[in-house]
Amino acid sequence: MSGDNVVLARNTEEAPQSDRHAQTVAFSHYNNISAQLPIDPETGELVEGGIFEQAEQCFENLEAIVESIDHSLNDVARITVFVRDIRDLVAVDEVYRAFFTTYVPARTVMAVAALPMDALVQVEALLTNGEGTIPNEPQAGDLVKYVNNTHNAPYDALSSQTVAFSHYNNVTAQLPIDPVSNQIVVGGVAEQAAQCLKNIKAILTSIDVPFDDIVKVTVFLKNLSDLDAVNDVYTRFFPDSGIARAVAYVPARTVVEVAELPMHALVQIEAVVSHGDGTPPQEVEARHGLIIEANDTDAAPTSPLSTQSVAFSHYNNISAQLGVDAASGKLVAGGVAEQAEQACKNIKAIIENVDHTMDDAVKLNVYLKNIDDLAAVEDVCARYFTGAPAFRAVGTAALPMDALVQIDAIFGNAEGTPPVK
Repeated sequence: MSGDNVVLARNTEEAPQSDRHAQTVAFSHYNNISAQLPIDPETGELVEGGIFEQAEQCFENLEAIVESIDHSLNDVARITVFVRDIRDLVAVDEVYRAFFTTYVPARTVMAVAALPMDALVQVEALLTNGEGTIPNEPQAGDLVKYVNNTHNAPYDALSSQTVAFSHYNNVTAQLPIDPVSNQIVVGGVAEQAAQCLKNIKAILTSIDVPFDDIVKVTVFLKNLSDLDAVNDVYTRFFPDSGIARAVAYVPARTVVEVAELPMHALVQIEAVVSHGDGTPPQEVEARHGLIIEANDTDAAPTSPLSTQSVAFSHYNNISAQLGVDAASGKLVAGGVAEQAEQACKNIKAIIENVDHTMDDAVKLNVYLKNIDDLAAVEDVCARYFTGAPAFRAVGTAALPMDALVQIDAIFGNAEGTPPVK
């Protein structure tokens, strides 16, 4: 691989456009697709009709973007579906089946408090990019996608448990389902959180990947007040090995309150996992022994439960940032604009600490206490992220520390991470 990897942002008139966010941002072997709302690209308005029509438009927009860069929906590694009403998933799944007829990617599904434009549904995707983004140099366009399932974790006909491509494994968000009974485990949020993590561990064990190869975790909670109980469980699973404990390694992390989860679950956990061996036909000398590089800086808020920046291969995964001043440990004074500015400053401090710039951003995820604050937050982000990264925004009823906004990000890592010496 080369240090000349470039961030490649692209748009098509066949899908809704924004002057601040690219529809797709490719870096190395992945395309990051902005979350798609049910907007008719010709009118710029939500399509008429209910949840079925809106879901169909979301997937049509997604397909138009994917096809505009000479890919297909078969190249989707992960799909994420946000609905306003969990009961609408029945209709969304009907549409989903029509677009994914043979292969199903890893998947995350939840109901959230609000979506932009008061939409009923929003869909985003992570797409494989076999050709890579090294200028003037063809890469392994015949990289293969590894799809795996195990009976030791819950099976779902609408998702693959893990989809590996190049140097990453994308794991379907795990609900607290006992794979034997296929029911939610007995108990409260602690028991449910433990089952989610057990399911992730079973999936990784089935593909011979250690639990400590997880680089990013997202915890979706029905009630943010349950976070302390989840954290108690979390510390029993991370760090997992003696090596990880020796360096106190924990993945990057984001915590989000949701309106509802499938099967009335209290918690759902999603993981992004490094894949040091890569997927064939990457050359052995180019793919073995890559290491995880985890970094913190005192210039941004630190936490014993998450690492600020976790790089692996050609991506940096950044923990969610609130509008917290690193010196005081408290939210900055002011409203949503001031908090968004501080969150962006924190991300800037984190990424500059590892010798990168904000122009290396490929994806932003924004969580808002009030979705009406989106325009103000976008104004702030536009001053910090000038490269028009892919974008997702959702509304949530509550955020940690009663914050008004939370932002996490994914950055390109052109130099990659070194093999073990």
